[in-house]
Amino acid sequence: MTVSLPSPISPSQTEKHTHSSHSPSPVMTPQRVTGGFALLDSLLRHGVEYIFGYPGGAILPIYDDLYKVEATGSIKHILVRHEQGAAHAADGYARATGKVGVCFGTSGPGATNLVTGIATAYMDSIPMVIVTGQVPRKMIGTDAFQETDIYGITLPIVKHSYVVRDPKDMARIVAEAFHIASTGRPGPVLIDVPKDVAFEEFDYLPMEPNSVKLRGYRPTVKGNPRQINAAIQLIRESRRPLLYVGGGAIASSAHAEITELAELFNIPVTTTLMGIGAFDEHHPLSLGMLGMHGTAYANFAVTDCDLLLCVGARFDDRVTGKLDEFASRAKVIHIDIDPAEVGKNRVPEVPIVGDVRKVLIDLLRRCKQIGAKSTPNQNQEWLNLINRWREEYPLVVPQHPDSISPQEVIVEVSHQAPHAFYTTDVGQHQMWAAQFLKNGPRRWISSAGLGTMGFGLPAAIGAKVAFPDEQVVCISGDASFQMCLQELGTAAQYGINVKTIIINNGWQGMVRQWQQAFHGERYSCSNMEVGMPDIELLAQAYGIKGMVVTQREQLKEAIAQMLAADCPVILNVHVTKDENCYPMVAPGKNNAQMVGLPKKPPKTNIEPVYCSDCGTVNAPNHNFCSECGTKL
Repeated sequence: MTVSLPSPISPSQTEKHTHSSHSPSPVMTPQRVTGGFALLDSLLRHGVEYIFGYPGGAILPIYDDLYKVEATGSIKHILVRHEQGAAHAADGYARATGKVGVCFGTSGPGATNLVTGIATAYMDSIPMVIVTGQVPRKMIGTDAFQETDIYGITLPIVKHSYVVRDPKDMARIVAEAFHIASTGRPGPVLIDVPKDVAFEEFDYLPMEPNSVKLRGYRPTVKGNPRQINAAIQLIRESRRPLLYVGGGAIASSAHAEITELAELFNIPVTTTLMGIGAFDEHHPLSLGMLGMHGTAYANFAVTDCDLLLCVGARFDDRVTGKLDEFASRAKVIHIDIDPAEVGKNRVPEVPIVGDVRKVLIDLLRRCKQIGAKSTPNQNQEWLNLINRWREEYPLVVPQHPDSISPQEVIVEVSHQAPHAFYTTDVGQHQMWAAQFLKNGPRRWISSAGLGTMGFGLPAAIGAKVAFPDEQVVCISGDASFQMCLQELGTAAQYGINVKTIIINNGWQGMVRQWQQAFHGERYSCSNMEVGMPDIELLAQAYGIKGMVVTQREQLKEAIAQMLAADCPVILNVHVTKDENCYPMVAPGKNNAQMVGLPKKPPKTNIEPVYCSDCGTVNAPNHNFCSECGTKL
């Protein structure tokens, strides 16, 4: 099929000039195009390869131009089954790649269906550009068919918004949108395009990426040198330091720098839910996640540390527990790109505003200049204490004689697919996945700030579209899965080979746990068993593979078959119905006041004693270390 459309403007279409030191810049020849084509050409110039979306009346002119552009193979549209799926898929694509995700929706209900996904991205600082159709300019404000003020509706949940009033502004608006979405603290940007703007022809001149200079928008990326020196001094003085790492470290790709800093000063590292993957969880300095369902040793460490180095995190309530008792004995260094976050919940002794990676590069460079590093045994007593907590309060994988524990499922899939991209929905399964998976950078994709059920499957589709040769696994719950299960149609249509594991306990698991703990075991509207679809039949209806596991003996082989299948697969694993997610910091308690910790074994007269200097394990009746002679 031959399709006629304007070609993207290239340098060959510029006017010829004699080049000299005084010659003017080449002038581009305008091309007569529609507003819709200008939008798509601008997206192409910003490196967009995939758009996730759903058409409708007001956005049809843009889809008409998209039809022609897609025919050239320069951009691919992924048709979702619900606009919320489009936003989550663009979000998953952005988290996996670090690029700006793009989604389309029409006016009215199409635009409002995007709202949950926009809010999800906003809360987790994910770069996205959302394009919505709108009724024609002259009809705005008349309550026209399928008109909503999506600009006004989304103001609290976007980094910036535009309504395109003139197609001549399209190239500039797209360039600004990508610049704003991807710089400073990343976030979603909305572009609302009235139908007649998309239809209207005009003389188009493109605007290249990185050519934007926005007045009043200059994010601080370089840390203040005096503050960096002050931070180094506090690190050198500390005896119980702790690195507390959040999603900003992922956004800035600061993984190597965090590892270098941790190893230079022998500092243990704990991460938020958003920060998972910023530090190798197999590393001996890793404490895993902290907070409401964090590891006991991470929560004890943050309670007892004398210096807290907060890197790209925001002191979220699910991390801090009772805020005035969070790291109450510690001095705080807070590094963040967003000055609004520094001092918002906790006033730091040393605030450093800047890009996390750039600040850490400068800090490490300064350390080398002055020879700053951990002194021998400076933190050894602290590390010994943390290691003792590890031994006494490990994460536990229950083994029930008559049912599979949810933790067993997570551990088994992590063994078989250790390097996969993992997306999750929200609830108990999300917390178990955070506890037991060991993820690399950008391979943990989960709705943290908003806690959006239904996020996992479409986010996995977005990640798989970005990395078709990588294994992508969605960990879901039986309640969350039903929120966006229609996106199985998207996976089936495009052969997007994502694997979904349903941790099926027949409940809204986290709701049930809270009802048990805090609401007198009154389980109001939280059981999901009646009406749960037959997953094998559901998968068959969509033309994909469905599997079910009810016995422990089936689990290992079923996961192997699922991962080996060259098609989308849903694996429905029936697990213990009343398993609770522990440890847990109850609301209003501090991080050290966890419930559900494993019972400590009774003390015996053979309990070892750790040397505070060299860490050697000594018999309890020794008065001096057998290795270095230090008094015990």
